[in-house]
Amino acid sequence: MDLPISKTLRKKNMHALQRLGEQLVALNPAQLEQLGLAEKLRDAVIEARKLKQNEARRRQMQYIGRLMRGIEAAPIRQKLDSLLGPQKQHQAWLILIERWRERLLQDEAGVGEFADFYPQADLQLLRILVGNAKREALLSQPPKNYRELFRELCKLIPRQ
Repeated sequence: MDLPISKTLRKKNMHALQRLGEQLVALNPAQLEQLGLAEKLRDAVIEARKLKQNEARRRQMQYIGRLMRGIEAAPIRQKLDSLLGPQKQHQAWLILIERWRERLLQDEAGVGEFADFYPQADLQLLRILVGNAKREALLSQPPKNYRELFRELCKLIPRQ
C-alpha cells in the first residue's frame, strides 16, 4: 500500500523543480536547444529571460516549476549536468588559481607553500611578479603584473 506524499515533501519537490527551471533560464539559447525540452516549457523559459521586473520573473519561474511537474525532470537534470559539468570544472580551476594568487600576495610564505604543491614552478619569477604586483597596488598603477601572475599560475596549475 502506497502512503500519501507529505505536504512538506511535495513542497520540497516543487522547489527543486523551480530551481531546475532557474538553471534552464540561465542557459544560453544553444544549450537550451540541446536539452530537447517540450515546446511549452521552452517558450516559458525564453519568456522568463525577457522579464526584468522581480515580481513578474518570480511568477514566471513558478509557472515554469508548474510546467515541470507535468514532465519527467530526471532526464532534463541529467542532460543539464552533462552540459554544465565541464563548465563547473573550469570554474573550480579558476577559483583555485585566484585563491593561490591571493595567498601569494598576502603572505611571504605563500611562495614556499606553492612550491610544495607545484615543484615545477619558477620561484624566482613568482617572487618578482608578486613583488611587482604589490608595488603596483601601492602606487595605484594598472595591474599589469597582477594579471601576469594570474597567467603564470594558469600555466603551472593543471586543469582539473
